[in-house]
Amino acid sequence: MTLYMPLFRACRTSRTLIQLHAHLIVTGLQRNPLASTKLIESYAQMGFIKSSKLIFANFLSPDSFMWGVLIKCYVWNGLFQEAIFMYQKMLYNMTQFNSFILPSILRACSAINDLGMGEKVHTRIIKSGIESDPFVETSLLSMYGEMGCLNNARKIFDEMSVRDMVSWSSIISIHVQNGEASEGLEIFRKMTTEKMDIDSVTMFSVSEACGELGLWRAGKSVHGYVVRRDIENDDGALGSSLVAMYGKFGDLRTAELLFYNGIYQSVSLWTAMITCYNQNGCFQEAVETFVEMQGRNVETNTVTLMNIVSSCARLGWLREGKSIHGYVIRNNIDLDIDFLRSQLIDMYANCGKLNYAREVFDITHDRHIVSWNMLISGYVREQMVNEALTLFVQVFIQGMLPDTFALASVLSACGDIGFSKFGCQVHGCAIKTCLLNEFVQNALIDMYSKCGFVDSAYRVFRTAQHESVIARNSMMCGFSQNGYSEEAISLFDEMYDKCLQVDEVTFLSAIQACSNLGYIEKGKWIHNKLITFGVTKDMYMDTALSNMYARCGDLQMARRVFDSMTERSMVSWSVMIGGYGMHGHIDAAVSLFNKMVESGIRPNDVAFMNILSACSHAGYVEEGKFYFNSMIKDFDVKPNSEHYSCLVDMLSRAGDLNGAYEVVNSMPFPADASIWGALVNGCRIHQRMDFLKCIQRDLVNRDTDDSGYYTLLSNVLAEGGEWNEFRTVRSKMRSMGLKKVHGYSKIEIDTSS
Repeated sequence: MTLYMPLFRACRTSRTLIQLHAHLIVTGLQRNPLASTKLIESYAQMGFIKSSKLIFANFLSPDSFMWGVLIKCYVWNGLFQEAIFMYQKMLYNMTQFNSFILPSILRACSAINDLGMGEKVHTRIIKSGIESDPFVETSLLSMYGEMGCLNNARKIFDEMSVRDMVSWSSIISIHVQNGEASEGLEIFRKMTTEKMDIDSVTMFSVSEACGELGLWRAGKSVHGYVVRRDIENDDGALGSSLVAMYGKFGDLRTAELLFYNGIYQSVSLWTAMITCYNQNGCFQEAVETFVEMQGRNVETNTVTLMNIVSSCARLGWLREGKSIHGYVIRNNIDLDIDFLRSQLIDMYANCGKLNYAREVFDITHDRHIVSWNMLISGYVREQMVNEALTLFVQVFIQGMLPDTFALASVLSACGDIGFSKFGCQVHGCAIKTCLLNEFVQNALIDMYSKCGFVDSAYRVFRTAQHESVIARNSMMCGFSQNGYSEEAISLFDEMYDKCLQVDEVTFLSAIQACSNLGYIEKGKWIHNKLITFGVTKDMYMDTALSNMYARCGDLQMARRVFDSMTERSMVSWSVMIGGYGMHGHIDAAVSLFNKMVESGIRPNDVAFMNILSACSHAGYVEEGKFYFNSMIKDFDVKPNSEHYSCLVDMLSRAGDLNGAYEVVNSMPFPADASIWGALVNGCRIHQRMDFLKCIQRDLVNRDTDDSGYYTLLSNVLAEGGEWNEFRTVRSKMRSMGLKKVHGYSKIEIDTSS
């Protein structure tokens, strides 16, 4: 039989193997255990696992070695469940087994994440007294590491009689892959003190750990060590890892130098460089690198394609994204490998083509939760809330459980439309499925705040295990949005007193709260702390500061902040114009509005609202008419009820009640209570009870729950002695359960902070 061994090694095709198999049958050598074992192995190596199974099944009494080879063949072909079944069958048929079988069966357990079976195999290893076998120990170490059982893996490693380079590399890699990069580096330090040889596999894990932790100096040292010792592997994986490490540091220059000077221009190296560009926001450079990669005929893999599709998504490049999709189809690449399908769905959704995203989603029956997430978030982003919620319900109908990403996306949708009932149900789902992590809790705070349930938002905030800066910012925004600005300031003070982390959003929320309350001194203090903390100011921060100073009456400081801005948005201009108008500086408001138009910025409805309001309060009727007509004719901005209310108020205050009434009748939509209220106020100012009687039917028949409107109307009727009408209006208020809202004023008396 020994003479046939070279023939087995010489079999390069299935045809020659079949010929050799036929010869063994004719000569009767197939009954030889060694010959059958080699046939089983050879067929499996060529992918003919059924032939291997048939040979094994026809052998009368296979020994433990033959069982082990067949199990190993199953593992080679990814048939892990079948490998475990054959192992159990072998134990039933044989009292002893060879340790040769154990690495394969342990690999099968880790591949299907069957910890229970792995522990049973470990128990049998201990009972058999072979736990000190180096190969078995390393296999156990790998199995526990791949299943995330760090304590078990570390115990195996610590109890090893002999630790070779493979075991050290394995334990370092296990810690890094399971989020314990610091511990992985600590083990590497111990490895160096014991004078162990260090190979490329070890340095691969160490460089990855440095990248994860952002340890730039340590990463440079690792790179220097690799260069000095001339450590590299055949496929250039270590070079790719170093490129990825520098990308995580944000050091693109060094990453590019390594990339272009790399000896092995492998697909992993190109993919690492594209990933670096993506991580640092250089999406166009990523696409250009991919084009160069194609020009050099470097074969791509699914990870490369996922990264480049992500680049197209971030850039909004639909045409290029569709080209990549076509490349995938032409090359028969499985969309479900490495979540490539999910990335394509995200790309189409980001480009606003949700119909394409839905088509990609619908063409498979075995959908992963990530694909559902991408489509749901796409619908939410495009404000197609009904479609997002319907898709979320379909997740349950399909018998799947949503993850934290899906829950957060749906909660965001519920908050956008004020659908608190559905949001509460999602909250309950998160609790039942134990998915109430920090990400979901922040979404819950935001959802409850947007729906007006500040108490519920605060309850979620206070019961959270970790009050992150994002959660605190969400809570501050929720307080401010719902009229609880004092609570927002208190939360900011608590964060400051406890030296908790703050960022730009924290300061922005605090400034907006001061603006709502008119807390000028507190706002100045926060402005000072913003500078002291070295928080980077941007257009949004400067706009908020300008708005705060303007609303609090310090127009000089508001203008100083406004003039210091290097970039101004429409909101920035509108805030300053509104500030001037609010405090009666009409000429300054008009001048700034004209300057804005001259600078090439087209005013929107808010800017026109501010200038019309300024004209109304200052009595600049002709200027107000001009801007109202210009809004329609020159800038194609459709006036809404607030614009008409401003125009009616301006004409009514000036005494032109007939003109105001004509405006009301010429509106493209029915006048609301605020517009009629402006007209009634004009009648009160100019004592025009005769005009009030002319429009009395329009006024009394208004269907509104605005108590201010009825209060104003009843007061005007009382002033004119129209007591019957007065009682009618007050009776209507009582029947609707409306009460007059008492006015109040606030002053800031405690400015110490």
